[in-house]
Amino acid sequence: MFIELVGLFRSWNLDSDTVYSTFYNGASLYMFDILLNHSDFLLINKHPGVSVHKDDGDTMLLQEVAKAINEPKLYLVHRLDKMTSGILLLAKNTPAASELSQLFAKREVEKYYLAIGSKKPKKKQGLISGDMERSRRSSWKLLTTKENPAITQFLSATAEPGERLLLCKPYTGRTHQIRVAMKSIGSAIVGDPIYNPSNEADRGYLHAFAIRFTYQSQAYEYVCDPRNLDSLGEKWHQEIVSNGLDSWLEPWSLTWPKLNTK
Repeated sequence: MFIELVGLFRSWNLDSDTVYSTFYNGASLYMFDILLNHSDFLLINKHPGVSVHKDDGDTMLLQEVAKAINEPKLYLVHRLDKMTSGILLLAKNTPAASELSQLFAKREVEKYYLAIGSKKPKKKQGLISGDMERSRRSSWKLLTTKENPAITQFLSATAEPGERLLLCKPYTGRTHQIRVAMKSIGSAIVGDPIYNPSNEADRGYLHAFAIRFTYQSQAYEYVCDPRNLDSLGEKWHQEIVSNGLDSWLEPWSLTWPKLNTK
């Protein structure tokens, strides 16, 4: 159960109904929320518009998180784009970083993302597969070839007129993979400054919604519901979108399109 503290910087203990900390040593208050503080790793909710790496003068996120929990150093084991909010897994020591990185490399970490597309996709659900290559400037494009394809499963649900609520499960982990995949099926993400620049919104609507993995024989399943924080975007609170989210709160239990990785 999520427990919200007053203010912009929040902390939840997902294993109980008690808040484990309310004091954060002067760390930045607008960049992240702590979801789980494990002895070997940390789960945070990264806010939209926050860079994982130092970029354009942004404060280094990892340094701010480390300051908040009195850790000398944290280790990045996967990434989120600047516009993407949601669950980010950070390791607290080098053995944990190595083990968690191996889980990602072996595709033993299940990740689920929510998105809002600017149009109805060409199909309501399915598998998007294709090689990716650099396009122009910061963008990528999906190819028809499949030598080393980026693979994304997706489901969709009704949203506001002209939009679609999307739940994506990437099998691979390429740069901009979900953003490119959604554009390829005619439903570029609302507010995406690169792949949907003419569509204005309060943010780019891509959110790392849930994660599931096993670490040292212990299974972990976590959901970061974007409706719990106003800072994650107003569209998640629309009634029709919220109704769709209610049916996806255990994404690993859903029936997904068949995965063909051959």
